[in-house]
Amino acid sequence: MIKPSTFVLRHRIAVKIAFFINGFILANWVSRLPRIQELYGADNGDIGLVLFSLSIGAVAAMPFAGWVIIKNGSRSISLLTAILYSAIVPLIPLMPNFVALMALYFCMGVVTGMFDVAMNAQAVMVEQEYKRPIMTSFHALFSLGMMLGAWSAALFTDVGLDLESHFLIVVGVSLAAVAWASGNLIHDKPDPNAHVEGPLFRLPNASLISIGVIAFCCMMGEGAMSEWSVNFMENIAHASKSLAPIALSAFATAMTLGRFFGDKARAEFGDRKMIIIGGSLAFSGLSFALLNPAPYPSIVGFFLVGLGLSTIVPIAYSIAGSTREFPSGVALAMVTTVGYSGFLIGPPLIGFIADAQTLRVALTVVAALFLVMTFLGIRYRSK
Repeated sequence: MIKPSTFVLRHRIAVKIAFFINGFILANWVSRLPRIQELYGADNGDIGLVLFSLSIGAVAAMPFAGWVIIKNGSRSISLLTAILYSAIVPLIPLMPNFVALMALYFCMGVVTGMFDVAMNAQAVMVEQEYKRPIMTSFHALFSLGMMLGAWSAALFTDVGLDLESHFLIVVGVSLAAVAWASGNLIHDKPDPNAHVEGPLFRLPNASLISIGVIAFCCMMGEGAMSEWSVNFMENIAHASKSLAPIALSAFATAMTLGRFFGDKARAEFGDRKMIIIGGSLAFSGLSFALLNPAPYPSIVGFFLVGLGLSTIVPIAYSIAGSTREFPSGVALAMVTTVGYSGFLIGPPLIGFIADAQTLRVALTVVAALFLVMTFLGIRYRSK
């Protein structure tokens, strides 16, 4: 194996920092959602609306992200959106009313949607430099960022730090990392004259629909765990405010471990068995937490969910990228769009169900989706 040059290694580290920052910031503000809920006097349905505003912002931005990156370069957009994301988070506890909070989260969605696309574009270029698959390692750093972000949120909550101080510390750490990464991201040249030809949307065939549904179920579960696990711990499992974020950290830790070692497991068991094993683990873990709503059983349950979900999306994207019916990029775009929609609409949908019923009932719907994912894995046949 050819040893990568120092410049190539720096590129890889810089992109990993971008993924890490994204997960780190997300986990910090998500871990404080119960406090944000108290601050604005919001119920579960209100928080669902806030998260829905975030989703709408991201969905509105994504159709334009490719064009913006072509015109300006993924490096510029990655840096700009990382800085904007860092700047928006400290404003969360400072909004004058709930409507302003929803508007702020819409703006955050626009920024994070652009950030996701731009940093993944950087990751693709680094992967091309290495001439071997390394994409999973970047997503592992996102999970690591979430894990450490949840731990830091638990620490700040335990010492009684207010939201403003907490988020300013997060901004300081993030901007310091961005400053180093800025000189080491790949300097891709923008093409102001570039344009995209062909249809903007093409319908997938039956096999890609199945893979897309698997990705949807998985990413809806990821969104549910990311944005509702702390709420579940405090309000259903009756955990202390300092212990509640540990469930999110356990989930993120399991996702990180699964992504670091997932490639080896995939080579050992194959795609079909990994989907079945992952879906079964996720269903068992969430069911265990729902049937045993106490702090430590819930933490164990969320850890199992993270372990089960960790490799599903990379497998789904890999299958889509190797299909023969469509060009690789077209098929991958189809499955990515369907999968990411689950991550976006899942958390607000859970909020609405929780407000109408209970959070426990809402998460039971997610457990049912894990069963659907497992069933589709059983039916999947590699070609």
